[in-house]
Amino acid sequence: MKWAAALVAGVALGACPAKAVDPVASVHVVRDGERWTADYRFHRQAPVWVLAVSPLTRVKPRSFRPESWVVETPGVRLERHGWYDVLVADKGAMPSRVRVSFRPFTEDIETAADPALGFTDGSVALYSVQWKVLPARSIEQVKAYPLDVAFVPESGAPTSVTLSDKNRPVLFDGKRVRAAKLTGDRETYVLFGPATPVETPALETILDPQLPGWFKNYALAQLPPILDRYTKLLGPKPDGKPTLMVSWNGPTKGRASFSGSVLPGQMVMTLEGEGVVSDNPKLRDMARWFVAHEGAHFWLGQQVIYSDVKETWITEGGADLLGYRTVAALDPKFDVRAAQQKSLDDCIASSRKGPVATAIERQDPKAYYNCGAVFGLVAEKAWGGDFAAFVRELIARNRADRTVSRTEWLDLLDSRAPGKRLPQHIGFLLDNPVLNAQPWVALLEAGGIRFRLRTDGTPELL
Repeated sequence: MKWAAALVAGVALGACPAKAVDPVASVHVVRDGERWTADYRFHRQAPVWVLAVSPLTRVKPRSFRPESWVVETPGVRLERHGWYDVLVADKGAMPSRVRVSFRPFTEDIETAADPALGFTDGSVALYSVQWKVLPARSIEQVKAYPLDVAFVPESGAPTSVTLSDKNRPVLFDGKRVRAAKLTGDRETYVLFGPATPVETPALETILDPQLPGWFKNYALAQLPPILDRYTKLLGPKPDGKPTLMVSWNGPTKGRASFSGSVLPGQMVMTLEGEGVVSDNPKLRDMARWFVAHEGAHFWLGQQVIYSDVKETWITEGGADLLGYRTVAALDPKFDVRAAQQKSLDDCIASSRKGPVATAIERQDPKAYYNCGAVFGLVAEKAWGGDFAAFVRELIARNRADRTVSRTEWLDLLDSRAPGKRLPQHIGFLLDNPVLNAQPWVALLEAGGIRFRLRTDGTPELL
């Protein structure tokens, strides 16, 4: 659940509850002034330990660890194999204890939360699950692992993570504690340094002290109503008030960039560039869209999550459609039809390259957003124009395991539109490349979505 954009040129772990499993490893992350260390203790013997969250950077795609980690334990090295970074022993089994020193990496990551957020007062927020490890028998085994870590052997075996600062308590779950102790692979940011939260009725905010004032005022006044609307439509968030963290990387020349991500109970943003210093309408729109899309994930993406990375369209496309409807409700000037048309056009273009379901394998994750929003339009129509009602039912039916599979999503759709063969139309588009727009036209016709054909045969929504 990651989003980024530039105004000027410039993987997810399962969220469903699981049975208690003994940790395969533990790690203590410590800040001591300018020095940062991570001390691993492995509870099993294995020659290779896989860093389960190993995404690439957005700019010049690469692993972040080789330039920010140093393995200090002799006989252990850091390598990249397949989709994953690994710690590997020179000979035999890994030592039971391994120390890594690191520099918090604050660059933008493509498909996961950034490893660290930097604040201008010296505070740093660290993403907890970057430390998760899994044992492997060999490098050859790792090379065969799929991109989706949920299908890696023993992916449900957790790593216990403790984070502490020798000089002051850390901020964890809104409270200052000597050490943040996380079990069960819980995803969150833990804050090191003096930054202080500010309470609002809808949010707890941690704003960089040098964040441009216009954006600070905008965030506090204009973003909470988006979450208020979702609460009214989808029900209260089960884990209470979310936290918004906004870091500021300074007025970089010639840039105005924005990125962000959402975790359970947290939203984070990073701003950068001289184009951010003064009030920037485009950046306002970006921030509003970010909260509209990512805020939807507190329900569609956390109360329920997909069962396979190839089903990302369920949550990402659904969050896009919920976001369109929410922004339109709060801003009469927002052109919702144009936004939906762009989703449809971009989806059709992506599906010519291959099946929607396998978009992640060809590094085209936006297909899940765009095509999922089109599938959402069909569900919305079947629910009498109320997509939020469809999502509420999706959550209610899958509350026990908090997991929605493709079959469950399509069965729910079919229950309100029997005889229209909508699951068959969507299933075909998920599993097959389409060289022209006709299968999409057939889906819109079956779903009762109004459109007209352009001269090139592509549909234009009415």
